[in-house]
Amino acid sequence: MKSSIQRNIGPFALMLTGLGSIIGSGWLFGAWKAAKIAGPAAVCAWIIGAVVILAIALTYAELGAMFPESGGMVRYARYSHGALVGFISAWANWIAIVSVIPIEAEASIQYMSTWPYEWAHNLFVNGSLTPPGLLLSALLVIVYFMLNYWGVKVFARANTTITVFKFIIPGLTIAGLLASGFHSENFGTSSEFAPYGWSAVFTAVATSGIVFSFNGFQSPVNLAGEARNPSKSVPFAVIGSILLALVIYVLLQFAYIGAVNPADVAKGWSHFNFASPFAELALALNLNWLAILLYVDAFVSPSGTGTTYMATTTRMIYAMERNNTLPKMFGNVHPFYGVPRNAMWFNLAVSFVFMFFFRGWSSLAAVISVATVISYLTGPISLMALRRTALDVERPLKLPFMGIIAPFAFVCASMVLYWAKWPLTGEIILLMIVALPIYFYYQGKSGWGGWGGDLKAAWWLVAYLPTMAALSILGSKQFGGIGALPYGWDMLVVAVVALVFYFWGVNTGYRTRYLDERESEEDILEGVGV
Repeated sequence: MKSSIQRNIGPFALMLTGLGSIIGSGWLFGAWKAAKIAGPAAVCAWIIGAVVILAIALTYAELGAMFPESGGMVRYARYSHGALVGFISAWANWIAIVSVIPIEAEASIQYMSTWPYEWAHNLFVNGSLTPPGLLLSALLVIVYFMLNYWGVKVFARANTTITVFKFIIPGLTIAGLLASGFHSENFGTSSEFAPYGWSAVFTAVATSGIVFSFNGFQSPVNLAGEARNPSKSVPFAVIGSILLALVIYVLLQFAYIGAVNPADVAKGWSHFNFASPFAELALALNLNWLAILLYVDAFVSPSGTGTTYMATTTRMIYAMERNNTLPKMFGNVHPFYGVPRNAMWFNLAVSFVFMFFFRGWSSLAAVISVATVISYLTGPISLMALRRTALDVERPLKLPFMGIIAPFAFVCASMVLYWAKWPLTGEIILLMIVALPIYFYYQGKSGWGGWGGDLKAAWWLVAYLPTMAALSILGSKQFGGIGALPYGWDMLVVAVVALVFYFWGVNTGYRTRYLDERESEEDILEGVGV
């Protein structure tokens, strides 16, 4: 039975939803992984990552206020460029988000594996979760599922409580590590500030979990349809959550670098291998109280994020059904609890698949980060195309300087994709196109209506993905390429090529029939007083 999504989430709760998504397993592992790749310069990697994500997020904040829909991020490209771009964008976005659910559960069990018990040590062996570890991870995912199953009010209330708690623990971690003995020589005496070069800093942005850690800004956008006064609450939630998270992440990175033993640093940052980085550091510094709190928070922080992502991915499946690219049953909303339960069951099953293929935090974090970047690409282009072709659509929020911010955001996303290094870039690009048979099936089922216009508006994206793969192969050896493009010049070429595709994409956008259908639906709802 169809029913309307309920608008029950206020601006502060919406911001906590974003912050709750951002401060998940990323804070437990990100500082270690970034320092392992880039050394002390990892601090700069977090700042670069935040700038990139903030530019992209601003475009989605305006789109979220413009189209306050549940799962909106899988629909914007459809409004601006038609069904084909809309499907690729939706698929990329859903893959990037749904895979976060199992990684959060795996992070909790990975931290648990360093408890002082033999059975706990057997949960995570040789960088991979064992069958008992996978079973416990699966049980955690089921907990995330149940917290959302009983409706948005229960979800929002539980998430607010969890977020307040997990905001405190990183603060105590920072204070505890700094007070226990800060080794300033780790920032340039016992080790160079950028021991592996600045190319490693850029790679850390793309693959250490930094982009993945900030990805939670999408949650307020995807829940815009359930927000009170979305034109104000969505941008407040998006911008506020990113800036608060940046402060936390930079301080955590600073504390981590200063806390490790300078004698170990002399051996090289890449040799650090932790299963539970901050907890093991706390134990080494005799901060047993902090280690206990971290072991508790290793369940709370990822669980809060996993619960949030279970909610947002469900709304994305709901929205993809509204795009007529998934079965109708996924559009059914429970008449009392106001949640699309069939979509929840589907995401639960997909989460289990990801969990059993990727059995550790590090193995999945890089994949999620690159898939996330690809999912961001259409936001800046869709926004500026709609500003050109849909002047009559109401814009509760119209941000200034978007003519500069949008192309900057697209170039940044392209740079992060390039920094991820070949062959990872190629593998994820391939993952983005394997679902196209689903699109063609539903397109054929609908009689190929509007196919010509949609294809014309999609050529920029169809050409962009293989072009970026080619640049990744030809790029400098620092970024995994064959060296045909020398270091430095390779990034300039990527930026110029990205700008060409940006303007191509903006200018091929058109007023699609899907946007007109949405406007008609809104008029009908207003007419009946909904």
